[in-house]
Amino acid sequence: MKHLKTLLYTSLFAFGFGLTSCESYLDKAPESTVSADDAFKNFLSFQGFTEELYYCIPDFAHGYWQNSFNWGEDEILPFGLDYFMGYKVDNGDFWGWQSGFDGWQAGWMDRNNTVANSTDRMQKSMWPLAWYGIRKTNIGLANLDKMVECTEEEKNLIQGQLYFFRAWFHFTMMQYFGGLPYIDEVPSTSEPLRYPRLSYQACADRVAEDFRRAADLLPINWDDTQAGKLTYGNNQQRINKIMALGYLGKNYLWAGSPLMNYESTGNKTYNVDYCKKAAETFAELLQLVENGQTQYALVDFEKYTDIFYSYKQNALNPGSTEAIFQTPMYDWWMGSGWSLGPQYVPTVSAGEVNNVFSPTANYVNYYGMANGLPLTDEDSNFDEEYPWKDRDPRFYKDIIFDGVRVIQNTSQFTSDQKKGNIQFANLYTDGNYRDIRQNSRTGYLLRKFTPISVNRFDEGLRDYGDALTIQVSWMRLSDIYLMYAEAAVNAYSSAYGAAQGFNMTALQAFDKIRQRAGVTGMNSKYSSSVDGFMSELRRERAVELAYEGHRFNDLRRWLLLAEYPYTIKTSQEFVRVGEFNEEDPTQNRVSGWREEVILERNFSEKHNWLPLKTSDSSIYIEFAQNPGW
Repeated sequence: MKHLKTLLYTSLFAFGFGLTSCESYLDKAPESTVSADDAFKNFLSFQGFTEELYYCIPDFAHGYWQNSFNWGEDEILPFGLDYFMGYKVDNGDFWGWQSGFDGWQAGWMDRNNTVANSTDRMQKSMWPLAWYGIRKTNIGLANLDKMVECTEEEKNLIQGQLYFFRAWFHFTMMQYFGGLPYIDEVPSTSEPLRYPRLSYQACADRVAEDFRRAADLLPINWDDTQAGKLTYGNNQQRINKIMALGYLGKNYLWAGSPLMNYESTGNKTYNVDYCKKAAETFAELLQLVENGQTQYALVDFEKYTDIFYSYKQNALNPGSTEAIFQTPMYDWWMGSGWSLGPQYVPTVSAGEVNNVFSPTANYVNYYGMANGLPLTDEDSNFDEEYPWKDRDPRFYKDIIFDGVRVIQNTSQFTSDQKKGNIQFANLYTDGNYRDIRQNSRTGYLLRKFTPISVNRFDEGLRDYGDALTIQVSWMRLSDIYLMYAEAAVNAYSSAYGAAQGFNMTALQAFDKIRQRAGVTGMNSKYSSSVDGFMSELRRERAVELAYEGHRFNDLRRWLLLAEYPYTIKTSQEFVRVGEFNEEDPTQNRVSGWREEVILERNFSEKHNWLPLKTSDSSIYIEFAQNPGW
């Protein structure tokens, strides 16, 4: 009973004027204890209390030395690394999210050393911090009347942040566990817990109320407020109206998705009413963006990598104008190349042993052609003898394929390295860039988060860790356009449907993301029906948001996680034929093009949700375990 009950009943006050100034209340000397009236009476003290909520945002991409957060059919881990959550998911062991089932503490959802106001990324995890954060928001809201020395703007800023975080912590857990109790008060320490689990949609309605309140109270940009002048130019991660609207829309879309609708109503289709609410909310957000009223904009494709990493720029938080919601970087080490880069840099070029996470061939095949058609479309012009030609430009940004030059400086090569031509990614069957653990298992490598120059010859292995800063956003603008497209097409049963008062159809929002990448928009053979539109929408989300932690939840909410072909992970097998083109690997010819199944996942309906902790679901009868677990 020590987990949920303790987290709901126990609080820890932190005071300070910035994200790096929080201190543990329990560590303070007795004489420094501050009364509640003093703690909450003005903006600076109340904001110091509120700042700790930012410390409660876990970083799913930097929680350990290596980080498993892509649990769909998108990625396969090195053979034998059974302590990662991705490995456990592949084996149907969804209990593995819990710290008690993971002696290495390699997950981001639950760690037994979690500390709310720590600056150590390895002390952050979702489950304990969410419950802790919810209690903290309720303490703050219960003490708003004590904020007497403030302007209306300052009170709105505090209140808006508290409502946002209460909703966000609930929503983050709901995605994985389904409907939960919605805690909107500070529980009594003298009464037993009796908060019932709500249906997903009932819980989503409560979440929506708080996100809506936050959106109405918060500014678009803190830099434009008087209170925000104290931290002018450093407010990009402070909770604002756009974040609140983004998550309000996402909350509605998730509530309207087949899995959540099925859990709540028994119907396995989209819920039109929730999709309309989602479309209207996203339209409200995108109208502000399209009118130039926000600090957000799609990044030009030439600078696409700025969304994910900075290299030798001393930039703490990559994301550019596209990142909407991110985990704060507590220190440089958290986002450095040492935290995430090595799992994508193969041992053959790194010069030291790396356990490499490989993009699966079945997933890479979602990257269609530049003409906008999927590889399987008879009109796509995909050629199995020249499989790298004329692909979606994001394929070349995200994926290292056979023949790509990955090392420029060969002056220090040994004779064996020269003989092996390791300056090129030799990813053909039995090539020296392939094996089951330290290089690629599948015939592909990921380059989305690491520059090609990250290797021991070009930059020096011991140099890139400090120079490379990687940040994977929780939410970015391209996702908003795609979620609007999904909500609108299902709300209005047409690719030409649009939220009332917003001059952008579902198809136009979809095509906007394609056009940014230089890809032809959706072909009419797909846009002419909702089913055809959704098949391309699912593929587009797979490509645009690849390896950013979205796929597992997308497959689950679409009720596809247990359906073939989403249950298989494959490798791409082929041999090179003809003359090898060193300058342009897209012109290289191959033969024997085929996929081989490495793994098939055996899922059932119970895998639509993760199991709750037995210790928590045993606290009281209304907090029941998920079906099948």
